[in-house]
Amino acid sequence: MRSILLTLLIFLQIFSVRSQEVVDEVVAVVGSHIVMLSDIENQYYQYKQQGITFEGDLKCNILEELMYQKLLLNQAEYDSLEVTLKEVENVIDRKLGMFIDRIGDVEKLEEYFGKSLEEMKEELKEPTRDQLLAEKMQDKLTGELKVTPSEVRNYFKSIPADSLPLINAEMEFEQIVRYPKISETERLEVIDRLRGFRDRVMKGEKFATLAILYSEDPGTASKGGELGFLGRGDLVPEFSAVAFNLKAGEVSRVVETEFGFHIIQMIEKKGELINVRHILLKPKISEQEVIKTRKFLDSLIRIVRKDSLSFGVAASKYSEDEASKNNNGLAVNPYTGTSKHEVDQLDAATYYALKNLKIGDISKPFETVDIRGKLVCKVVRLKSRSKAHKANLNDDYQKIMDMAMEIKKDEVINKWIETKLKTTFVKIDPSYKNCEFSNKGWSR
Repeated sequence: MRSILLTLLIFLQIFSVRSQEVVDEVVAVVGSHIVMLSDIENQYYQYKQQGITFEGDLKCNILEELMYQKLLLNQAEYDSLEVTLKEVENVIDRKLGMFIDRIGDVEKLEEYFGKSLEEMKEELKEPTRDQLLAEKMQDKLTGELKVTPSEVRNYFKSIPADSLPLINAEMEFEQIVRYPKISETERLEVIDRLRGFRDRVMKGEKFATLAILYSEDPGTASKGGELGFLGRGDLVPEFSAVAFNLKAGEVSRVVETEFGFHIIQMIEKKGELINVRHILLKPKISEQEVIKTRKFLDSLIRIVRKDSLSFGVAASKYSEDEASKNNNGLAVNPYTGTSKHEVDQLDAATYYALKNLKIGDISKPFETVDIRGKLVCKVVRLKSRSKAHKANLNDDYQKIMDMAMEIKKDEVINKWIETKLKTTFVKIDPSYKNCEFSNKGWSR
């Protein structure tokens, strides 16, 4: 839990640069670092805004987490851990970009905080550096932890029967994925269309109007193709390499990415953040190519069914989905990183292909779209299916292991806190003397 809270604090503190109307004062000293009343009030305000709650006194919880962060920072500095300026700037750019998207544009952000973007970036450098150092120190404490099978079993036995979590119905499946090919004629037609749009903009038409009318990006078309402020790491490399070199108002050449083909117009650049518009066109795949791909999969599965080739080997050799082909076709759930999928985590076509299969059965070839919205043809083989049930070691070992790992991390962190507090100067303002901290060492 502490690892989750620290990450959350890092996220929220970056958006707490607006001064709150409080008379500021030091409420805690941890080693050579201090916690200010404004730090607590800012976090409290952010938690309330986002509906985040904890058991007990929220402000006491926030104070304890901030003191823990300062304790980590003390140790990180003692151990000479480092973060680069680039790491700090990347975090600031990414978070400010998200905040600019929420508030509308840079001008509104600057008006809201009463500071220029560059002033905000400068103010955020030190706290962001401190937060990243604390995160690195925490990773040093818990990053190499492992839980043994006996620890997992013992943890499971310690859970009261009436407190066992309910696990939803899940499926595991293997897949062979193929992308129908785009004809060269279609590819050239899309490029020509985008070049035509570029020419129209150069002759005076508004890029935003063309994006609304023609862009095939459902997330931005209605906004005139505007992406909002983003950093390099937020964009695919082919897109960012071109976009970051544009001048205000300039329109790019045609750019190809995994999503399709684009033209890009620079709106504004602020330091390492850019706001651009784009028009996306996706080449259409002919019915003939889809039929051709389905026939290939059909022929491949006939060979598998004759036991001339295992499904896993076929997936490794012929699947075009990199995530699963290197795992004998076992599909990974993008939401959890495990191989188990709840029904509502599957696209409709894949769910219906699996729905009536028995364990070990292989579906007929079918079409769906991948996570990037690209058309794919695939076949699936059902590996396992479970009904909704209370957690048990046989079916839910990975989930229980993850829970045991979080408990172990908390235990390691709490022991570390207790040890460090014996040799670290800590002073807490008397107004917080009634706080019931989760680690009693803070109250000594």
